[in-house]
Amino acid sequence: MHMSGIPFGITDWSQIERTEHQGETGLAYWHTQHFGDLRVRMIEYTPGYRADHWCSKGHILLCTEGELHTELEDGRIFTLKPGMSYQVADRAEPHRSYTETGAKLFVVD
Repeated sequence: MHMSGIPFGITDWSQIERTEHQGETGLAYWHTQHFGDLRVRMIEYTPGYRADHWCSKGHILLCTEGELHTELEDGRIFTLKPGMSYQVADRAEPHRSYTETGAKLFVVD
């Protein structure tokens, strides 16, 4: 990743429009900013959220609240709690996430 052409700035995430995304179950609420080719999001998953697709996009993801389970296509499951993160490259390992309790995340992709 190469970041260029992005001047110093501050983001007040409470002022960024919230969009709603339906999962297989539950909802995801995204606050999204774009900085050149980078997409940066604050995401909230409702309790019982489960992604409706396998994702092959690369991410750096930090769990800030709740508990998030991420399943890889090969069957492995990883659990993130507040202060834990994961990173995966584009097209490296298809993954999908779910949460029983809800979760809040900071994601760069």
